[in-house]
Amino acid sequence: MIKDNEFIKSKNVPGPTKEEIRALIIAKSEASKKDVVMDIGCGTGGISCEIAKIAKKVIAIDKNPEAIEITGKNLKKFNLQDKVELIEDEAVAGLKSIHTINLAIIGGSNNQMNEIIDLIDEKLVYNGKIIVTAILIETKVQALNKLKNLGYNTEIIEVNISKGRFIRNKTMMLAQNPIAIITAIKLD
Repeated sequence: MIKDNEFIKSKNVPGPTKEEIRALIIAKSEASKKDVVMDIGCGTGGISCEIAKIAKKVIAIDKNPEAIEITGKNLKKFNLQDKVELIEDEAVAGLKSIHTINLAIIGGSNNQMNEIIDLIDEKLVYNGKIIVTAILIETKVQALNKLKNLGYNTEIIEVNISKGRFIRNKTMMLAQNPIAIITAIKLD
């Protein structure tokens, strides 16, 4: 795993997804070298970089031009630029030009979760996966309901990570935001 402090960052772009969360997403994805993967709402490219080390191809989408620029810089820094296609666009518009995918990771939906999942569903292969990361309760509920209505086999975990901060000769644990990881498998 790439360490959080190794990524190029910007105060105007979310990310990278924390290392521990990236590790769980990669494990849940079960990605292989045959997979074409979508990273929707790529931010600084933390997920795109990690999954590009495994997958055949990654398509990273973000509507923020600075996010696309920083993701590109991080891909180049880790020598992964040849495995990732960057698309600067809204997720719904960007997804329309994509044909077939094995895995989609949704990190940002801009209040278009239902439309995004519908488009992914059209392009996702049998036994393909959708992974949604969410910090808002409403996003979790919306994604779960949509995926269940489409007949996906779904699982949700909520992760609470705390990191130690050393103060003199003592250690204080500082909690980070809890995050849900929803994993859904297409059954038909």
